Order: sequence, then structure tokens, then C-alpha cells
Amino acid sequence: MSQLHPWSRYVAIGDSFTEGIGDPEPHSPGGHRGWADRVAEQLGARTDDFAYANLAIRGRLLQQIIDEQLEPALALRPDLVTISAGGNDIIRPGTDPDEVALRFERAIERLGAQGATIVMFTGPDIGMTPVLRRVRGKVAIYNENLRAIASRHDALVVDMWALRELQDPRMWDPDRLHFSPLGHHTIARATLTTLGVEHDLEPLRPEPLPSRTWREARVHDIGWAREYLVPWVVRRIRHQSSGDRITAKRPQPLHPRG
Repeated sequence: MSQLHPWSRYVAIGDSFTEGIGDPEPHSPGGHRGWADRVAEQLGARTDDFAYANLAIRGRLLQQIIDEQLEPALALRPDLVTISAGGNDIIRPGTDPDEVALRFERAIERLGAQGATIVMFTGPDIGMTPVLRRVRGKVAIYNENLRAIASRHDALVVDMWALRELQDPRMWDPDRLHFSPLGHHTIARATLTTLGVEHDLEPLRPEPLPSRTWREARVHDIGWAREYLVPWVVRRIRHQSSGDRITAKRPQPLHPRG
């Protein structure tokens, strides 16, 4: 716990992934913890001179993140920024991963103007997800664009596609769209490793999954579709978002324990 790091002000921007949805914690701001909080806690444990803000809001598309979060993030003068954006765009029908990447790169250019360390995230391999596997190719194309952007702008990349642990169903929330507490923990470990920071987050060994017959699995899929997929589709049709009327959970930089 004695290792130092060069950062004193960390700002996280993005959507539900960065807000921490799927990792409920009543005592955390906004009622969710998530990988970014976990990373900030580890960084804050190594210095008293450390502050963390999280401007991410669930359901946000890339342009909304750019329009609503980019300038407020820069106004906080961070020396470390994490950004995960574009995933909600990519899973929507008709979107072009190359066009989304062009807009993402302009955001990276703006974030890099102040010299902060920038951390980006590829999308995970969703081939095991019944519905989202249909856009697996788009995610792969977007990921290659992200890697190229990171190379051009000297940004760090947490490669979630290569993080094979995320193939385990126990890493995912029951909605199959967000990560579970175990998934957020695993991503926090990967992020700290990418930053080159020693940490005390141990790999967790989840309980084995119960065995299911084919019929039980299909019944479970039908229940999932009724509870999660149908409401998601209805929101898209109505142009509604899960983030409507939600505000950032940590709008001002504070010590993670503060």
C-alpha cells in the first residue's frame, strides 16, 4: 500500500458502465459503486492529495457524453481521465462504428489538450450474449478504431475484449447488459494493471453456477426477455433513456473516502 503514483485528480466520464450500474451499494453516492469507484479508492489509498469525480450517467450516447460531460470534466483540471463511450451507439441498429470512432477521436483530442493521462476501454467480447452477439462484428470494428486512436494520441487502453474472464456469466448483471459486482471488480483490477499501479484487489473466485437443463435455460431466457429486453426496446421506440432525470453521482472532486 506504500507505492506512490503521479496522479492527484481523477475524473471519470461515460455511461452506465462508468457510473457503476450492476454494482449496487447503498452507501455509495448514487447508490452504485462500480469499477471507477474501486480504482479511485485504490489510488486514493496511496496519497492524501487525491480527488475523484465521476460525471458518467447511464444511457448516454457518445454525443451526449461529449456535449454534457467533456467541458465540465476539463474544468475540473484532471491529470487522469477515464472515458468509455460509444457502446450505446454501437448496439443500436444502423450505426456506423467508423463514424462513431471519428467523433470519439475528436473527444480524445480535446481531453488531451491539458496533458492528462487518458484511459480508454475496448468493448468486451459479447459473443456469448444471446441478443448482443448480433452486433459482435460492429464491436470488433469499433475496438480496432479505438486501439488506433489510442496509439495516435498516446492514450492507455484497458482491453476488455481480451479479458477472457468477462466471458463468465457471473461477471454480468441479470440484465445481461451491465456488469455484476464481480465484473466491476475484475475490470477495476485490469484498469489498475494498465495504469501500472500495484493494488490489493485479489482475484475473486465465484461460486459455481448451478447446472440447468436445456428447457430450464430456455425458460430463463424467456424470463430475461420479458423483464429486461422488452423494456429496453420500448424505451428505444419512445426515445427514452434510463438516464432521464439522472444527475452525475460525483460531480465535484473529493477524496474517494470523503
